[in-house]
Amino acid sequence: MPFVLIDKPRPHVALLTLNRPERMNAMAFDVMVPFRDALREVGADNDVRVVVVTGAGRGFCSGADLESPGRVPGIDGLTVPTIALRSMELLDEVVRTLRGLHQPVIAAVNGPAIGGGMCLALAADVRIAADTATFRAAGINNGLTASELGLSYLLPRAIGASRAFEIMLSGRDVDAAEADRIGLVSRTVPGDKLLDACYELAERVAGFSRPGVELTKRMLWSSLDAASLHAHMDHEGLAQLFVRLTTRNFEEAVQARRENRPPDFRD
Repeated sequence: MPFVLIDKPRPHVALLTLNRPERMNAMAFDVMVPFRDALREVGADNDVRVVVVTGAGRGFCSGADLESPGRVPGIDGLTVPTIALRSMELLDEVVRTLRGLHQPVIAAVNGPAIGGGMCLALAADVRIAADTATFRAAGINNGLTASELGLSYLLPRAIGASRAFEIMLSGRDVDAAEADRIGLVSRTVPGDKLLDACYELAERVAGFSRPGVELTKRMLWSSLDAASLHAHMDHEGLAQLFVRLTTRNFEEAVQARRENRPPDFRD
């Protein structure tokens, strides 16, 4: 079986599954290269409006594979320091690709999201967790830093600096209930309801305007880097005007309300 599965469980929804359950879907390069390629594939599929990412078996992703890391492609003739650089570049590219998709990405966190697995979850736009999920910034436990693959950027922006400092410096587990309480995830659901909850959200999002959804995602991520409220409001205004003036979506929404029916956005 391939290490990454692509399915289309609902109209306009793609499901990407890390498929190495015997290793808790660890981030071996043999898994991450096809995962990056699968992200690119669904990102280029214009029928896909929302992407759901999950793990096979009882775990989301257990981070670095310490026993069977696989082989980094394209390293023939390189020395160890350069191989290390290429390795980090490849994993960074996975996170940037995940975050950079046009489509919103929902992480269906079905179990432990450890180290780099927590980073993958944080790079998604929305996280919905099973009640058995746990999160851990595990690098500190391995004598390294807890800062990897964007985690020290993404986590404080998701839950606030003080909580992020405490979680990353302690290397402790954050269970699903705490993750829900502090805003690390949008909500928790029973494990057997997880994918259905993600699909329900995905179908709702897919029913809206394509540029409206894509620009909303872009504006939300852009806000995290905005230099000022004034500058970001200028960006928001341009995005809103673009959709308002280049589509008939607003008129369709008004007409649909009058006729007591769902709007039919055709952009």
